[in-house]
Amino acid sequence: MAKRFHKLRYDEGTLRMEEIPFNLRDYVFFAVKRIAVFCIISGGSVYVFDSYFESPTDRSQRREIAFLEERLAKIDQEMVSMSVVLEDISERDDAIYRSIFGVESFPSHLRNPGIGGSDRARSLRGFDHSEAVISSEERLAELQRRLVSQSRSFESVLELAKNQTELLKSIPAIQPVRNEDLRRMASGYGYRIHPIYKVRKMHYGMDFSAPTGTEIFATGDGEVIMAKRTWNGFGRHVIIRHGFGYETLYAHMSEIKIRKGQKVKRGDVIGLVGSTGTSVAPHLHYEVHKDGRKVNPAQYYFNDLSPAQYEEMLLKSASSNQSFD
Repeated sequence: MAKRFHKLRYDEGTLRMEEIPFNLRDYVFFAVKRIAVFCIISGGSVYVFDSYFESPTDRSQRREIAFLEERLAKIDQEMVSMSVVLEDISERDDAIYRSIFGVESFPSHLRNPGIGGSDRARSLRGFDHSEAVISSEERLAELQRRLVSQSRSFESVLELAKNQTELLKSIPAIQPVRNEDLRRMASGYGYRIHPIYKVRKMHYGMDFSAPTGTEIFATGDGEVIMAKRTWNGFGRHVIIRHGFGYETLYAHMSEIKIRKGQKVKRGDVIGLVGSTGTSVAPHLHYEVHKDGRKVNPAQYYFNDLSPAQYEEMLLKSASSNQSFD
């Protein structure tokens, strides 16, 4: 027979302790009390264990978290260093590379582009390390944007370098007649007495006195846009378009050795010295045009003259008071 629980009660009539069997209410109270004691003991045991003891899984997770925090801090330091290097590259780009080509600095709004839109870090919020991760993500995104912008800047600098190479080839940078072939520098750029009309006129080129048949050279790379003969004025003459706003004119030739539309290189023979057109003696009349304006050719003989030769050429070109054409 199953054991029944009972409780003791003092009977004042008989003056004795009596055993009274549990009713339903007593059983419920008894069960609740036992469960409460069990929960208190279990909860206390769990608290003590969690507070003073560490499971292998917890230790592993703690080491992993510490490792990740250390790596995150190191990555942040490396990104700071990368930002400093990128800033130095940007300064070199503006202060050196672009200044060489004489162009404006890369626009700051393109070099340091902003980012708009909704909260891109929304999915990263709500964790213990959210702020650290969001900060790293934002710094990384900024570096990526700046690297892309710097790459575009370098692409434009590379294009400038390519154009600069073409420019250096195109500038009329040599004398059209060799020094050893010159008899004298007949006339330079400026006001001179016209040999036929005997009036003071602006002379827009330089006259190189040389024997008939002396070779004439293209002074820069370009394309022949005119090769013709007139019975007065320039006589047999050639115009070469070099690009970048430069054109050169070679006049009074005895013979033209190139044709219209032909590509020429600096140093190619394009004709021979003569005295055709309005001319009083064999010579080459040579002009340099920049952006449609006639300029002093003496400013461009920097490829094949030493400083002493250049000074001598300037003296000779300035000393004559009369041109040959």
